[in-house]
Amino acid sequence: MNIFRLAGDMTHLMSIVVLLLKIHTIKSCAGISLKTQELYALVFATRYLDLFTVFLSLYNTVMKLIFLGSSFSIVWYMRNHKVVRQTYDKDHDTFRHYFLVIPCFFLALLVNYKLTVREVLWAFSVYLEAVAILPQLVLLQRTRNVDNLTGNYVFLLGAYRGLYLVNWVYRYLMEEHYLRWISWIAGIVQTALYLDFFYYYLKSWRNSEKLQLPA
Repeated sequence: MNIFRLAGDMTHLMSIVVLLLKIHTIKSCAGISLKTQELYALVFATRYLDLFTVFLSLYNTVMKLIFLGSSFSIVWYMRNHKVVRQTYDKDHDTFRHYFLVIPCFFLALLVNYKLTVREVLWAFSVYLEAVAILPQLVLLQRTRNVDNLTGNYVFLLGAYRGLYLVNWVYRYLMEEHYLRWISWIAGIVQTALYLDFFYYYLKSWRNSEKLQLPA
């Protein structure tokens, strides 16, 4: 654990808090992609298979439970809550997310650290997380106008991955034999997907304007 990893975790946690605040308080999921939330639920479900078999620390276990519980609760709210589900923009959230799941699974079978069920599913979760934001970004580009909570949610989600990149650089410099090239490459791809959004988010913040994305 180092300050960059901790900052990344807290930023990730803040993104979830912002999204839950929007859903629970405002009773709205407008501008939120259900496809992306389903992908994140799948990411955490396949990554944390060791939750009840391997104990690293109380912090690690609690964070895993938070990410698992929050991701599935968000999907449930968007699909089943009688008020929230009515605000879901299914007409614009049409990205075929299974086109991301299938290639990521086959890539995990081909490129992994060890050909075991747990390691393949871990690699799959890393590859899938790298592209899980795509349905959300496509939805925002289609609707163009982005409310503050949704914009903050996406920004914090991207910032978390950026901080993890710094964490990996720090660990590579400070720890001997630290090499996690699957995570590094996937993390770079994931961060790159946010760059366009970051530009317009920071531009709107600097000019005190409503966030608008190009079509």
